[in-house]
Amino acid sequence: MLIYNVTINIDESAHDKWLIWMRDKHVPDMLATGKFSHAKMAKVLVEEDMGGVTYSVQYTTKDRQTLELYYKEYAERLRADATKLFPNKFVAFRTELEIISQQIP
Repeated sequence: MLIYNVTINIDESAHDKWLIWMRDKHVPDMLATGKFSHAKMAKVLVEEDMGGVTYSVQYTTKDRQTLELYYKEYAERLRADATKLFPNKFVAFRTELEIISQQIP
């Protein structure tokens, strides 16, 4: 299993509108691609020197092939949506994480 992690720092002036859009539109659109089994959004509790509010959004996918299909079929369009709605209001970086183990008590 892989986690596609997107870390986003959103300007405070756009934060409230962005957070609603993420919860109600973007994350559901990501899940609707069928490439991810679930998503988690977490607020980063460390203050950034640049200001803004930072979040980590983690999308779980079953394998590399499925993630590559997401990139090929959906990534450009879904990323463009954020840029159109929140121009110059956020920075994002993406990482891929391989789940090595998971422990549940």
